[in-house]
Amino acid sequence: MQSLCRASRRAALTKEPASRTMLTRTSNRRLLSSNSRFFQVSEEVQQALSEKRPVVALESTIYTHGYPYPENIALASRLESLVRLGGGVPATIGILDGVARVGLAADELVRLASSSTTGSDALKVSRRDLGYALGVKDKNGKAFNGGTTVSATSVLAHLAGVKVFATGGLGGVHRGVEQTMDVSADLTELGRTQIAVIAAGCKSFLDIPRTVEYLETQGVAVATFADGRTGKVEFPAFYSRESGVASPMVVQDAADAAKMINAHNSLGLQSGMLFGNPIPREVEVPFDQMEIAIKQAVADATAAGASGARATPFILAKIKELTGDKSLVANSALIESNVIMGTRVAKALREVESSEGSSAKSPEPSQHIVGPGSINFHPSGVSRGVTGEVKNAPIKSEPAPMRPASTVSRSDVFVAGILAVDFACDHKPRSNSASTLEMHTSNPASIAQSLGGVGHNVARAANLMGGNVKFCSAVGDDLSGKAALEALSAEGLGDSAVKVLPSGSSRRTAQYIAVNDHNKDLAVAMADMSILDVAMAGEKDVIAEAFENLWLPQIQESRPTHLAIDANWPPEYLSRWLEAGKSINAHVTFEPVSNAKCTTPFQLPAIPGHKQSETLTTFPSPAIHLATPNIYELAAMHSAAHSRGFFERQDWWQVIDALGIPSSGARTAMSLATSPALVDQGIPQQSVQLLPFISTICTKLGSKGVLVTQLLKAGDPRLTSGTHAPFILSRCSNGTEEELGVGGVYMRLFPPVEEVAPEDIVSVNGVGDTFAGTLIALMARGKAEGRDVGVEECVDVAQRAAVLTLKSAQAVSPELGKLRASI
Repeated sequence: MQSLCRASRRAALTKEPASRTMLTRTSNRRLLSSNSRFFQVSEEVQQALSEKRPVVALESTIYTHGYPYPENIALASRLESLVRLGGGVPATIGILDGVARVGLAADELVRLASSSTTGSDALKVSRRDLGYALGVKDKNGKAFNGGTTVSATSVLAHLAGVKVFATGGLGGVHRGVEQTMDVSADLTELGRTQIAVIAAGCKSFLDIPRTVEYLETQGVAVATFADGRTGKVEFPAFYSRESGVASPMVVQDAADAAKMINAHNSLGLQSGMLFGNPIPREVEVPFDQMEIAIKQAVADATAAGASGARATPFILAKIKELTGDKSLVANSALIESNVIMGTRVAKALREVESSEGSSAKSPEPSQHIVGPGSINFHPSGVSRGVTGEVKNAPIKSEPAPMRPASTVSRSDVFVAGILAVDFACDHKPRSNSASTLEMHTSNPASIAQSLGGVGHNVARAANLMGGNVKFCSAVGDDLSGKAALEALSAEGLGDSAVKVLPSGSSRRTAQYIAVNDHNKDLAVAMADMSILDVAMAGEKDVIAEAFENLWLPQIQESRPTHLAIDANWPPEYLSRWLEAGKSINAHVTFEPVSNAKCTTPFQLPAIPGHKQSETLTTFPSPAIHLATPNIYELAAMHSAAHSRGFFERQDWWQVIDALGIPSSGARTAMSLATSPALVDQGIPQQSVQLLPFISTICTKLGSKGVLVTQLLKAGDPRLTSGTHAPFILSRCSNGTEEELGVGGVYMRLFPPVEEVAPEDIVSVNGVGDTFAGTLIALMARGKAEGRDVGVEECVDVAQRAAVLTLKSAQAVSPELGKLRASI
């Protein structure tokens, strides 16, 4: 859905009264108060922690001092995407404008990572530097930006309640320590901060035996992932899998690590844990080869007087110079490997804590640790609506956890559609370049990867809004498919109805790339949804096979009350879904997807002995009960119906004739119900003409709100209600109420629920899917409770959900869980 709101008003954010301070103690140490101006936890991280979802801390010195611009931005996007695809929430930590931030937004990451290009070099911030970086300003009176080291990142992650931290390599005891006394603060930090660090050992130019010994002195548990090895397992040496130093402990996998962390935390031990994750075998540089370059780099550093904080970046740069691309490739690969493993550990830890009812002593949830610009959710149950007004919400502080669909015998909502890996590319013009996208060349951008696809987004939104959802889709037997399935399971949707197509079928997991301009409006999108295409001649029809053997049996057994279908299904498969929905008397929603695909209901294959157009049935037994197009999709659907002869059908005319619209038309009535401008565009007229085939149409109008056009059955109480009288466009007047059951037309323009300032818009991707999924969830919820909930009762809540996604970097905002609780 396009931007719902584009005006100037910004929703008010909840603030804690200035006089109120909330302090949490952990072993005689204070956490920051909720109104601290020095510390801020992002809304996304707060939400994830409160919902007990896996969160992975990521450091930022790798971007400010490790990689050059713009490679650092690409790496940042890649690492956060790996966490999300693994089912976790990334919490990149850094210092921005003198505030320690846990969870950097995309634009904040770009600002921090590009500091060196703007003449304001970021500080390298360890524990000792936090007070200076947050409390003092530079010579120009500006607050500092800074990348946090392992030490500072550990402190801040712990304060926020994040338990797992993935990084590249740990600092340690430097070679020649007997002369320099150079020992990294990372080691002492692990000795006093309860955090689990996943790293590729310590950097290989350090004194590894002394580093391991020092960690033991500090009481730090050191373990190494076996990674398939048996017998003696050595502690990894960053670029190399082996170091010659036996690992004090060995764990087999993420599950073992999670159990170890849970036991450690449950005892309240105020020390950290280090898990060595060996670099992938295919990119490692053997230890003896690295030693030659390391000795030369260390000697050069000594000669140049590079010591203390300057030593590590100098030596790493020299190693890169001596080894060429080998160390650079290895460095990137090991960081990605650690982030993937860190996400698995965080996910496994949440499962262990949940199953064992862990009483691990860790910081309070992050709703008590917020800062400027954060939403504070009060324990008292008082929350704020999307327009900023205070509402008394008689609810628990957090919604009940969702159950994975795979464990539910009955689902009220089935969603059939695309599961895709999405790439959102936001144009980020530099200050000296044009603000418009340039063709035939590269453009600076912020690129984020996430799980998407229209069907997935609708299912995700419905699930977050409390729907009992089963998602039916297909992925390829490829890396993207494997990652998508893992992420899907982490979202609570389950994969029991997702078909993994055999590798021999040549079908790839769907991918979608959206390129947004500098205002974050969609400029162009590329979609590879060919996985659902009709089989080529001579090719096995794996989609038809999946429908018959997987999806149809599940829908017939579960008999959901609501079925949602996205337009990515070709006509041949869409007809099967519509037939399945009708066979169980389900309410069917059609999500149009795009101008090109929204016309598929008017291209269904012909029923033997009938015209093609007769496949799509009409009121009182329409194949489609609800559609949610935007104005362009509505026009495309109307044009397709007209050009293919659907408006020449006798059954269509019978319904239209029964609507009671005078032969002179209803321009005045439509203008009063909507607006003259919409009537001039033909939007109400197009909706009415499509009603015999789609009995309710919610047309998304962007900043003008939503237009609901609905064909009412005879006897509908709204036809005689004074409250609804302004929205009754016409009533049946030809005496066919009993024969056809037509009562009239309900037409209502819902204004936007909130005006969102352009600077508050993060992404328009997934906004319409969120709107549709929320509508379906609310109607299904009413049905499950024995109530018929009309779509007009759900539109405002669906708009509120869409606004949350508009302000979110994700295709569906995780804040929907809180919206669900508030209603």
